[in-house]
Amino acid sequence: MKTNTRKLALNSILLAMGLLLHQITPALGLPMQPDMALIMLFTIMILNKEDYKSCLVAGIVTGIFTALTTKFPAGQVPNMIDKVITVNLIYVLMYILYKLPFIKNLKNKKKDLIVVSAILPIGTLLSGCVFLLSAQILVGLPGSFEALFLVAVLPAIIINLFVGLFLFKIVNASISRSGYEKIKLH
Repeated sequence: MKTNTRKLALNSILLAMGLLLHQITPALGLPMQPDMALIMLFTIMILNKEDYKSCLVAGIVTGIFTALTTKFPAGQVPNMIDKVITVNLIYVLMYILYKLPFIKNLKNKKKDLIVVSAILPIGTLLSGCVFLLSAQILVGLPGSFEALFLVAVLPAIIINLFVGLFLFKIVNASISRSGYEKIKLH
């Protein structure tokens, strides 16, 4: 019982951090912004890698949070669609990555770092494309898909990779120092 409560508390804190990051991220001069909440979503997924339900709930909550704080006109529904699709596909990718022989034989922290290094750019790319496609279908885009992809999604991939790795290391260090490591979170 304690483990579930601690895991729930940790996930809630990380989701709140994701909401805060998403709220304070500038919109790059467009009606779009890099989705920094994805960083915390992917961190939660790594910490809960064997718990699909926790990952899915985190994806849904992240979708709701990003829908509430979006700077894209009528971007609420595309944000929710994007997060649900992204969390499911990245969970499958994450499962495959952890089963690869050269990753499987590493220590846990190295495994997690390699996997998060892969899912941050791929997940951001996937999320951005799903968001743009669903927005294009549902509400229309304020420019061409290609232009918005180049101006918003590509910079977000780079930003999320570097900021995400930095934040992932901070979260891991905090978990280690707080004693959460003694509890099996995944």
